[in-house]
Amino acid sequence: MPTSPHLQEITPANFETAIDLRVRPDQEHLVAPVVKSLAEAYVHPGIAWPRLICDDDEVVGFLMAFFGIDWTGKGTDFRSGLWRLNIADGKQGRGYGRFAVEAVAAEIRHRGGRHLTTTWHPGTEGPTGFYLALGFRPTGEMSGDQTVGMLELD
Repeated sequence: MPTSPHLQEITPANFETAIDLRVRPDQEHLVAPVVKSLAEAYVHPGIAWPRLICDDDEVVGFLMAFFGIDWTGKGTDFRSGLWRLNIADGKQGRGYGRFAVEAVAAEIRHRGGRHLTTTWHPGTEGPTGFYLALGFRPTGEMSGDQTVGMLELD
């Protein structure tokens, strides 16, 4: 019996549920839909780690993590972190986002990592406050139009 909340692998049995997950309409421009994330996971096997966020039997979100990517393409800066986080419309503010970040942090620690990297859209519409409240600090880098943040893992 799964404890609540928990992560679940994407399978043929839950694929449709996964791709039907939607964030609030006013957030759709801030995060790619799950179907795009799953396509990216398909073309980046072994790097992308897609998971559903469930509360008992209910799907409440989606995350995709990455492990050991060559951040600069120069073979000198390998990072792991949170690639995508989608919390379903009507499910935000209940701790599922925090749970997702903590789950990714635990997986990075398990794999020997000491830092969790993520990106977010800056500004009042984006999740800056959420990530800063969890302890992320901007690195001063940008990834396209997104702020790069890092969380030190103990």
